[in-house]
Amino acid sequence: MGSIFQITCDGTIFNRCLDCFLGKAAYISNLQDNLVALETELRKLIAAKNDVMTAVVNAERQQMRRLDQVQVWVSRADAVKTEADELIRGGSQEIEKLCLRGFCSRNCTSSYKFGKQVAKKLRAVETLIAEGVFEAVAAEVVPERAPEPVADERPTERTVVGLQSQLEQVWTCLVEESAGIIGLYGMGGVGKTTLLTHINNKFLESPTNFDCVIWVVVSKDLRLEKIQEDIGKKIGLVGDSWKSRSVEEKALDIFRSLREKRIVLLLDDIWERVDLTKVGVPLPGPQNTTSKVVFTTRLIDVCGSMEADRKFKVACLSEKDAWELFRKKVGEETIGSHHDIVELAQTVAKECGGLPLALITIGRAMAYKKTAEEWRHAVEILRRSASEFAGLGKEVYPLLKFSYDSLQNKTIRSCFLYCCLYPEDYGILKWDLIDGWIGEGFLEESDRFGAENQGYYIVGTLVHACLLEEIEDDKVKMHDVVRDMALWIACEIEKEKRNFLVCAGAGLKEAPDVKRWENVRRLSLMQNQIETLSEVPACPHLHTLFLASNNSLQRITDGFFQFMPSLKVFKMSNCGNLILELPFGMSKLGSLELLDISHTYIQELPQELKLLIDYTEIVRKRREPFVFRSLHRVTIDSCLKLKDLTFLVFAPNLKSLSLFNFRAMEEIISAGKFAEVPEMMGHISPFENLRSLRLSHLPNLKSIYWKPLPFTHLKEMVVHGCDQLKKLPLDSNSAKERKFVIRGQADWWDRLQWEDEATQIAFSSCFQP
Repeated sequence: MGSIFQITCDGTIFNRCLDCFLGKAAYISNLQDNLVALETELRKLIAAKNDVMTAVVNAERQQMRRLDQVQVWVSRADAVKTEADELIRGGSQEIEKLCLRGFCSRNCTSSYKFGKQVAKKLRAVETLIAEGVFEAVAAEVVPERAPEPVADERPTERTVVGLQSQLEQVWTCLVEESAGIIGLYGMGGVGKTTLLTHINNKFLESPTNFDCVIWVVVSKDLRLEKIQEDIGKKIGLVGDSWKSRSVEEKALDIFRSLREKRIVLLLDDIWERVDLTKVGVPLPGPQNTTSKVVFTTRLIDVCGSMEADRKFKVACLSEKDAWELFRKKVGEETIGSHHDIVELAQTVAKECGGLPLALITIGRAMAYKKTAEEWRHAVEILRRSASEFAGLGKEVYPLLKFSYDSLQNKTIRSCFLYCCLYPEDYGILKWDLIDGWIGEGFLEESDRFGAENQGYYIVGTLVHACLLEEIEDDKVKMHDVVRDMALWIACEIEKEKRNFLVCAGAGLKEAPDVKRWENVRRLSLMQNQIETLSEVPACPHLHTLFLASNNSLQRITDGFFQFMPSLKVFKMSNCGNLILELPFGMSKLGSLELLDISHTYIQELPQELKLLIDYTEIVRKRREPFVFRSLHRVTIDSCLKLKDLTFLVFAPNLKSLSLFNFRAMEEIISAGKFAEVPEMMGHISPFENLRSLRLSHLPNLKSIYWKPLPFTHLKEMVVHGCDQLKKLPLDSNSAKERKFVIRGQADWWDRLQWEDEATQIAFSSCFQP
């Protein structure tokens, strides 16, 4: 007989085993339903989180602080969502393994593990939904005074195409490593300043233990005083008394202020060694590991002379990044406007050699070129120009010159080149630039107001073409590479037509040899340390002369202007307090349209200008008295001894007259000086073409003109602080259409005396208090 093997199993144990088996099987059999439920509950969780965050944002806008428990819940919800999304994405693959209508799997182990994860995550989502009901999401906080920002935010584009990895490298070196002095070097226009700007702004986004970040633009004209002033503004060393201190005294003040602080000094665009000890900056080193210096330069040798601990080359963009930047500037609308343009645009981008400035400038110039022919033409020009010039011209300038050549007309091109007369990194006042354009005769409008409007339109055109940068509402500047390119055009490429001589900001103590001036059309000696102009140049073709911001200028020799018959624009504003008078011989400037001697200590006009009011001399002989036919605008400020401007009768085309701060002036046109030559009085009617008259703080002014004038073209008259001016040169026949505005204080207007009642009634509607 065979034996029988029998196992007797306790019922409790059997039931437990069965429950275990069925529980594990449930993870498989319920997998499909649980995935659907997970998706549904996850949407509920997302909605709940969005509601919570909306409440948080609204509360934070009211200066409230989110509760820690809310922040923890939001973080858990984000984490669970990420994990649930991953499970949902893998769900379809696991469901395909199921068989027997979902009750079993071809890979039970895999399906069981996955099903268990789904069930667990479903419970976690349901738990978070239940916990996501808050009575309050934020609490009020006692407002604290915002700390002074460690850095001043500087404007820049949000994204840095191709520079992000280098930004992170430099940032890590700056905040984590022991390197004290860091150099960023590379060719002009490659993005060094952009990179430095993002480093500056990153201090506002990422907490560090630095106390102060200081930004200084150095430029080629290295001046320690300018660096000291920029640092002083940031750390509170300001005021005229501090500015008047010597370099050594300022350095000591700066050192005392900074030696106990953790600072980062950002120096942009240096061309030679900056002696930081002379500036007063505590040098980073073994004894001072708390301070850092980061600088940009085009010259790798400067990294050596600055003893940089680390240096980073800012290279041109890769082909991929260059295309991304170029495509962004051209715009998708243009890129997609013709099926051939993508390939042609890639060719143009390659011609830029990865130089960001070229990519941006040319990209914007091509932004609305929507035919393949225009793009083929662009490729041809870029290639042809690049092969014609060697060295720097071969690599950079032809690319930038393409943007110049693409400007609409020669007027805008002339206006652009005029900008390079100003020094590097110079903030050019828009109205000052436009004045020069008007004086040169570049602008086509017949009246000043139309010309000014055209000037601002051209400024906008140049800004949009990336040939000028807008740094403030009223100022622009040229990027240094763009300025170099403009000088290359004006001084070399178009020398016969333009012939500029520009020594602005060159640190000169003596003027260039006058023999070099002979054929020059536009000459700039701005922002130098020239002490005297002792020679008399012969410049028959000179149209513009800039001497402004020469604080060391003491003397201009008599006769200096006698061989400049074509000079139209002469600027010598901001020339300090050493030069007190203009030279003899200015009467030879018969073509002069703009004379700017503002912010100088010149107290008297030359004797020959005073002689212009000697009618006996005029009759006996600048019989035609109108020697200033081209003079359109006169602005004079703070000539304290000047009693009248009778010579303005010789400017029949004067359109704008602005006078400020004249203590001694009693008459603008003197009746007494006219009376000396009665035979001429019937031949002259002053201010016939005047459009704007502005008078401010002339406390002793009693008369503009002794009898009524027609003022045919007048558009505005502004009078302020002229309490002795009790009568205007108006009668019922003046400005018959009454289209001009008179602005002044109401009490002054009420005290005015009138030619007759009809005149008072006629002009009452013109007044605006």
